[in-house]
Amino acid sequence: MNRKAIHTKSIWKSNLLSDIRIAHEAGFGAVEMVGSKAHEYLASGNSISLVRESLQKYDIQMISLNDVAHVERTDDQSIVTMLHETETLSQFAQQVGCDCIQLVPLCALAGRPWKEIRQLTATNIRRITDIGAQYGVKFQLEPVAWSPIHSLSQSLELIEAVGRDNFGMVIDFWHLWYGNETTPDEVAKLNRDLIYHIHFCDGKRNPAGTVCDETDLRGYYAGEGDIPMHDWIQAVKSTGYEGWWSYELVSSRHWQMDVQEVANQTSQLLDQYIFNTK
Repeated sequence: MNRKAIHTKSIWKSNLLSDIRIAHEAGFGAVEMVGSKAHEYLASGNSISLVRESLQKYDIQMISLNDVAHVERTDDQSIVTMLHETETLSQFAQQVGCDCIQLVPLCALAGRPWKEIRQLTATNIRRITDIGAQYGVKFQLEPVAWSPIHSLSQSLELIEAVGRDNFGMVIDFWHLWYGNETTPDEVAKLNRDLIYHIHFCDGKRNPAGTVCDETDLRGYYAGEGDIPMHDWIQAVKSTGYEGWWSYELVSSRHWQMDVQEVANQTSQLLDQYIFNTK
């Protein structure tokens, strides 16, 4: 079974319907769709049925929408906005047969004690997951390298604090590696039922004293960066994970390249590293 997906941030400069066709032509079986592309499509006035028809025509699944961000915010207006976005994306997900939305806590609570960060973020995520449950949607946490929630151990604590069956996580190689507090050995011991998807990616760290620019540091195809890819791949496989492997290339350099060529290359690299067909 084709378990190759492309995160459409990798081909940022194309639109939602083009992403579906490009994924098919590159040999993928699924897309993780950037949330802003979904919002832009909805704002365009084009029909949801056209998305469903395109997914069916090209035999592509939409496995996740990425993402609802800043889910740690505590001011009233931000919470209203966050819950409205959750409702919108959950409805869209249900209509196109997508069962997962990504959640990203960022830096609004930076500097606060960990217990407080965990409690406040969990409270928001419970609200989010309860909305999604009405639409048959689950949510995957992405720990972000430079945010207060950046490690596997913190992610597991947060998942426990949320206490919802429709809340797990994505294993993003770059974010966990860059955060420098998670090892492949820890990933290998993870309950596979908590792993919703894999973000397969390579990259580098910025030199000490310089600014972390994700779109530069993640601008490397697998094998070009500094992540010990084999160690992370084997760690995931050791869990018994059998789901989708999604190639995510967050790169301002590659965004200015031919999107089909980028998709083709990422597809071939998944074959080479994960499925051993190249």
